[in-house]
Amino acid sequence: MDAHASAAQRKKTAAVVLAGFCAFLDLYAPQPMLPELARVFGTTVAGVSLLVSVSTLAVALAAPFVGVVADRWGRKEVIVPSTLLLAVPTLLAATATNLNQLLVWRFLQGVLTPGIFAVTVAYINEEWKQGTGAAMAAYVTGTVLGGFTGRMLAAVVTMHWSWQSAFVLLAVLNLVSGLAIRAWLPEGRRPQRGQKSSVGQVLHHLGNPQLLATYSAGFCVLFTMVAMFTYVNFHLAAPPFRLNTAQLGLIFGVYLVGAAVTPPAGRWIDRLGNRTALVIALMIGMAGSALTLVESLWVVMAGLSLSCTGVFIAQSAASSYVGKVAHEGKAAAVGLYVMFYYAGGSAGAAAPGSLWNWGGWTACVGLIAAVQLAAMGMALKFWEKKTPAAEVTARRGDPSGRSDSGNL
Repeated sequence: MDAHASAAQRKKTAAVVLAGFCAFLDLYAPQPMLPELARVFGTTVAGVSLLVSVSTLAVALAAPFVGVVADRWGRKEVIVPSTLLLAVPTLLAATATNLNQLLVWRFLQGVLTPGIFAVTVAYINEEWKQGTGAAMAAYVTGTVLGGFTGRMLAAVVTMHWSWQSAFVLLAVLNLVSGLAIRAWLPEGRRPQRGQKSSVGQVLHHLGNPQLLATYSAGFCVLFTMVAMFTYVNFHLAAPPFRLNTAQLGLIFGVYLVGAAVTPPAGRWIDRLGNRTALVIALMIGMAGSALTLVESLWVVMAGLSLSCTGVFIAQSAASSYVGKVAHEGKAAAVGLYVMFYYAGGSAGAAAPGSLWNWGGWTACVGLIAAVQLAAMGMALKFWEKKTPAAEVTARRGDPSGRSDSGNL
């Protein structure tokens, strides 16, 4: 690869990392602010948690339609406008005077997010002919950094200025990042004509047991992540920890552990295969969940580090597996994945609320562990053992350079 091609590849990788950053910058930013927002708006734990679940529900509802649009119009043509437009409801969130108004703007943030998330995943599956796991891991690293930055900035700005100022700052970051993506992301291959209709593609994907298992695994992965990092804020704000808003934001520094671990884990996925990687990742997550039950802040932080690292690796394994199973209509396939994934996030924000009232944090951790076990069971039953490395070798032996599983 010459210097020009190498520089272009670095810009393309930087663009998808930045897309991941934007996709998660706003989505979970209110989490460390929830105890403060509950006080400001005079609502309950379950009520203020709607600020998380309403956005993830909107993502789930919009994702399949975004995938269909991207298959028709092109990938970059959806990613860039979605990123730039996301700044609008983020800025308007700062004007909310009650919880219901803030919920409206949070819903609109969720509607725009799959135009970044789902379509970038489809772009990676199509534009990287090999090393898809490593490319997906780089993208997930961007989501990790975005998730950390959004939460950390929201917590610190809320603590020292106001929660409204936090949303203004996030909107500015959305706008600047969108302009950078527009400059660095190359045009992807044009949508292919003559494929099945959009509805036919969706029905075909839903009839594929491997894809259904992958969608279900994605549901479980984000369920555990959102449940863990939504309700742990109330756990750590209560005795014996009694953390304030800024300190709760610092807890999300554990995301940086995931940012460091995920890129090499991408190569691990390419070598071991998606199924093995997912199972090991979820086992790591379960161990981390158990550690959060210890009444020591440092042990809880270690548990959260393991938990989020397991989720990031599991997400890389599950999302890259979609591209290996879907032979056509990849954006529609990824859109369905994102629908299930964020439906899991919405459930993860809402379902533990009643358990919290009954058994507190211990009951929430028990639910998280049960969902992780369910994800492992589905992958073990329906995913193939064959490793991606073996598939790459087989493709190299094909003089056409093509594979039945599509370009990876």
